[in-house]
Amino acid sequence: MSDSETAPRVGVDVGGTFTDVVAVTDGRVRVHKVASTPDAPDRGVANGLDEAAAAGLSLPDVGTLAHGTTVATNAVLEGDWAETALLTTEGFRDVLEIGRQDRPDLYDLHGSKPEPVVPRDRRYEVSGRLDERGVELEPLDEDAVRALAADIDADSVAVTLLFAFENADHEEQVRAVLRDAGYEGSISLSSEVLPEIREYERTLATALNAGLRPVMDRYLGRLDERVREAGVGADLRVMASNGGLMDADAAREAPVRTLLSGPAAGVRGAAHVAARHGHEDLLTMDMGGTSCDVSLVRDGEPLVTTDVEVGDYPVATPMVDVHTVGSGGGSIARIDEGGALRVGPESAGAEPGPVCYGRGGDRPTVTDAAFALGRIDPGTFLGDIGGAGEAAHEAIEREVADPLGASVREAAAGILSVAEADTARALRVVSVERGHDPRDLALVAFGGAGPLIASAVASELSVPEVVVPRAAGVLSALGLLVSDRSYDESVSRVRPWDAVDVVDLDAVFADLEERGRERLADVPAGRRRLERALDLRYRGQTYDITVRAPDDLDSEALDAVAERFHEAHRERYGHASPDEPLELVTVRLRARGVVDPPDPEPPSTGGTGADAVSAERPVTFDGRTRDVRVYDRSRLPAGERFEGPAIVAGSESTLVVRPPDRVRVADDGSLVVEVGADA
Repeated sequence: MSDSETAPRVGVDVGGTFTDVVAVTDGRVRVHKVASTPDAPDRGVANGLDEAAAAGLSLPDVGTLAHGTTVATNAVLEGDWAETALLTTEGFRDVLEIGRQDRPDLYDLHGSKPEPVVPRDRRYEVSGRLDERGVELEPLDEDAVRALAADIDADSVAVTLLFAFENADHEEQVRAVLRDAGYEGSISLSSEVLPEIREYERTLATALNAGLRPVMDRYLGRLDERVREAGVGADLRVMASNGGLMDADAAREAPVRTLLSGPAAGVRGAAHVAARHGHEDLLTMDMGGTSCDVSLVRDGEPLVTTDVEVGDYPVATPMVDVHTVGSGGGSIARIDEGGALRVGPESAGAEPGPVCYGRGGDRPTVTDAAFALGRIDPGTFLGDIGGAGEAAHEAIEREVADPLGASVREAAAGILSVAEADTARALRVVSVERGHDPRDLALVAFGGAGPLIASAVASELSVPEVVVPRAAGVLSALGLLVSDRSYDESVSRVRPWDAVDVVDLDAVFADLEERGRERLADVPAGRRRLERALDLRYRGQTYDITVRAPDDLDSEALDAVAERFHEAHRERYGHASPDEPLELVTVRLRARGVVDPPDPEPPSTGGTGADAVSAERPVTFDGRTRDVRVYDRSRLPAGERFEGPAIVAGSESTLVVRPPDRVRVADDGSLVVEVGADA
């Protein structure tokens, strides 16, 4: 089914604790949260769709079904990919093992490198050689490749030959020979996965892609079957790490490009909401049950980088620049061997979850600490929790308070303080440490736990304003519905900048653009955007910077690109050297199929802010307990203003308004918090 402007749109995001389903029909937003099913994520998606259908969504009429998934991410983090073999050029068998000299701790004499994606007994060398411009020096030994085919006992094969980004002929020959010899597993070529310089990064990305292809193929196959059984007629699309949607078939072919699928959707959704409030430069904070993802948005666009680590592996495919810490609502608090209070990265997850959820959890979490301080009431979204509240107090007392010689409330406040400090530290990484002043930015807080600590974190960083979207607890799912179709194409062409031929460069761009048009063949021409960029560096540098390139190339255009590079270098590193010679590294193209984001109708609530007060309860701030108003978020009218302390309880998340804060309810239902000084 083709997309329709009026057909219902559905976004499904699978998190560690909950699977979120957001459906938009005629401007009306419906939200559904179901427990994630980590052993079979597709079952959680199907459960969410069933719940949406039971609430009145006509699944056969759905025009867009977009999915954010952690399947590839979890496979990498857990080392649970398919058995993979590697075929590479003679002399490069151990690239995956040698890696780089980068180490987390330079002076750690016992530091270890990550386990190679492909063990040595499944790494094979083949003869044949190209030079640095792709000219054949030695023909590929096809007989040797054919002989190797009989020895390969793996579900998938990665092929990474030297200088294949300049000339893919040898890699394509290897694939043809393997197929001719009867190999039936998946084959990933570096010239298709990541045709760029740097042997370790290119080999690693290709090997990971090869290992993930059977995993993602099985998952998306099962999911597609469940979606069809549910009656959904729309083609399935998957969020890519670059912040755009890709077809499910493309995700099966290049699963390495989905490693930050979920976090990328959240950042995209946050940028969309912030733009409606006049913020083009912002920080995003997505705190769920397991972790907290933070990112920076400039000029309305999430920053995309090729320098991101997923687990222990530096993956050089384009990804939204997200920094993750293991601090979420379900993160478990403990006292370490040195007597210090720690929070995370271990999480209670969906099962058994926080103690106060009454699902069998017995170790205190961030959520339990918020409950002990009166900041949340799980009963509002779980119903009667019975004795789980008392059990949460007992867990904090046993695991944290008694070892520290503190009261339960003091221990709970300490747990929240550690979570806040961890999050503030992560936000500094993506802002202060990269030359951006948080005082010039807004903070968009979302995820089930994000609004709980957003104000305190913003105050720590001197961020003046926090925006809590109307669908804060499911913003990643909503972000799927405002994301364009997007594909990144690239190829390295390492050349001295003063030797770059405009005609040759235009031809490279033309080839990438043709690939982009093929990817977007079903998108009307008026909605296609082909965006050019170039990676440049000063000659002799090992790192490069991506700068925009114009559609029309001539000598003046190249001069403008060079000037843009100097400006970008100055902004990022504090200096530039305009007289130093430059070097072209990589040619890039982003092909986008632009979508009109859905325009949800504003919430319709009558009455006043006083009518939205559902209760008062004792809440502790800075060691002082006082009775605090609890607002029902669904009943807060647009334009309402109030001051802290207060609690705003929603169906997916709870906003804690500290005593010095002031809140305004925006027309779209977002809560805009003017952050005061620490109380």
